[in-house]
Amino acid sequence: MTVKEYSDSIIENVKKVIKGKDGEITAVTAAVLAGGNVLLEDVPGTGKTVLAKSLAKTLGCDFKRVQMTPDLLPSDITGIHFFNMKNQEFVLRKGPVFTNILLADEINRATPRTQSALLECMEEKQTTIDGEELKMPSPFIVMATQNPVETAGTFPLPEAQLDRFMIRLSLGYPARAQEAEILDGIGFAHPVDSLQPAVDGALLTEMQKRTADIPVNETVRDYMLDIGAAVREHESVSLGLSTRGMLALKRMSQGLAAAEGASFVTPDHVQKAAGYVIPHRLICRGTSGEKLVSEIIERLPVPTEDANI
Repeated sequence: MTVKEYSDSIIENVKKVIKGKDGEITAVTAAVLAGGNVLLEDVPGTGKTVLAKSLAKTLGCDFKRVQMTPDLLPSDITGIHFFNMKNQEFVLRKGPVFTNILLADEINRATPRTQSALLECMEEKQTTIDGEELKMPSPFIVMATQNPVETAGTFPLPEAQLDRFMIRLSLGYPARAQEAEILDGIGFAHPVDSLQPAVDGALLTEMQKRTADIPVNETVRDYMLDIGAAVREHESVSLGLSTRGMLALKRMSQGLAAAEGASFVTPDHVQKAAGYVIPHRLICRGTSGEKLVSEIIERLPVPTEDANI
């Protein structure tokens, strides 16, 4: 099975539940192929959690969901050593991070102390419990949701944690026709409940390796560097794009190329990836990250040389 066939199977299966959001489903699939974490940020009731659950079911990987709440402790996420009275020894009880896909639902409701428990997991695919380093299963992806309009009882994600999400996207409201289809299609049971795996989850690691091997021509790489430099040097930016962000831009571009079935990354893939990868990493004055990135993409000259290697 090619990466394109694998990707198409994921997208088509998720589309059975999420209506009218083909671009967003493709972007999330591309991020998964690129091995990145995903932040779904939108108003309540737009399908963020349903998208995450649909993707997990489609992949057939081990999946755990944590409803993030203010009383949640770091050990509730990572795990803890407890004393087994019967055996008179300490035993490790692993937390929900030991899975393939972790859904941190409404992540900004957890305290900063608990949010920080995910930092090591998201970046290094491991966690440390009582001084012992423990690796996450492979693959390991964090999908998180948050409602940006709610402030009561929430704790905004710090920049260091936002930087660990490869992409951030919003689903938005569906078009009228798609919303009518949703209303007609949901009865006593939700469609996600009957969704079946569409691909072999054990193949995901191999597909991620193939995605990482998609060539990036020197010209296209320099185009990425030009975008990064333009963002950092913009007068409205007080916190620019990190090197981790630049790596995410490359990997997401490869993910989009893989989902499209392309054999190499083009400037078009970079432009699409930039809108998902860069804005949430910026602190801007007088403008939004989305608008700033769009203006830079429009202003910068696009490489015309064939990007093939």
